[in-house]
Amino acid sequence: MNTTIQTTVDLKKHHETTVMLEDEIQAYLAWMADNAYSKGTQENYKRILGQFLSFVRSGRYRWNDVFTYKTMMLFKNVNGLGEIHGISGFTRYLYKKGKIAVPRPMRKPPPPLPTIYEDFMVHHKRYRQATNIAVAHIRRVLVAFDAYCQQGGIELRSLRIEHVDAFHKAFFKDFKEESRGVYRNYLKKFLSYLYHERRIVTVDLASMVVGRREYIHAKPPKFLRPAEVQRLFSSLNPSSASGIRTYAMMHLAYTMGLRPQEISLIRLSDIRFTEKLLRVCVRKGDNPLELPIPEHTIKAVAAYIIGSRPKSDCNYYVTIPTTQTYHSRFKFLSRKT
Repeated sequence: MNTTIQTTVDLKKHHETTVMLEDEIQAYLAWMADNAYSKGTQENYKRILGQFLSFVRSGRYRWNDVFTYKTMMLFKNVNGLGEIHGISGFTRYLYKKGKIAVPRPMRKPPPPLPTIYEDFMVHHKRYRQATNIAVAHIRRVLVAFDAYCQQGGIELRSLRIEHVDAFHKAFFKDFKEESRGVYRNYLKKFLSYLYHERRIVTVDLASMVVGRREYIHAKPPKFLRPAEVQRLFSSLNPSSASGIRTYAMMHLAYTMGLRPQEISLIRLSDIRFTEKLLRVCVRKGDNPLELPIPEHTIKAVAAYIIGSRPKSDCNYYVTIPTTQTYHSRFKFLSRKT
């Protein structure tokens, strides 16, 4: 009797899950259309999400069981899919709506750390409002720190600054200074937690952890003054095909505030010369928009397309991997100013 009742409950929950999933998929596809995703992308996502709905219908899944790493990998393997970008975008959409608890269930959950480390991350998230991304970065540091302590047979109660310095030197050596600063700060917060919250160590080791001194102009400036902007553009040499390309890209970046990736993904069909409008389809945050193109910028763009762009079947405005080219060129020009 109990088995029959449980089976009935399971079937009811499964039916509710499939109905809710179908509704959310339809809402997501409508959202994609409203945000002007390309027809090809919409059709591709619709196909993959249809397969996903059929997969969920074929099993007795409840809502909380659908969006787990195990279920996602099973769906991927059963359908022989290499990538499931449609599911990735859909889960981010559900997470923003508060429908699921994990934004990226396709990622394999990390192995648990010893209790003290897990307690710190819970504490930091609860009382410091740390984001999931910040907690993931903290975990990366703590995994390495725990491995270092275990390899050296070091207990946290006997931790000394010499141990921390040795770990600091080994772990941070391959990171850029900016990343070192972020990870160093997470390590200091953990050491401070050991001292102030848990009273595991008798000395506040966090205050002793320091990075190397940074001097002025160690990195390119984060902004340019008007005279520096003029020198930047006057240093460009549009006398060659690559020079005209760089000249157009710099105008797109400066006058329209486009990121390197956004510039690299502009298609010829996104540029409407008559209306002087640019459609930016792939943006940070998945929010496409149209921007007016300034007069001087549209002339630079036209000059590149007409006189310098290599003949190609590719529909992209720039026909080379421009993110790397743009970054290297921009760093060079920034130093030159």
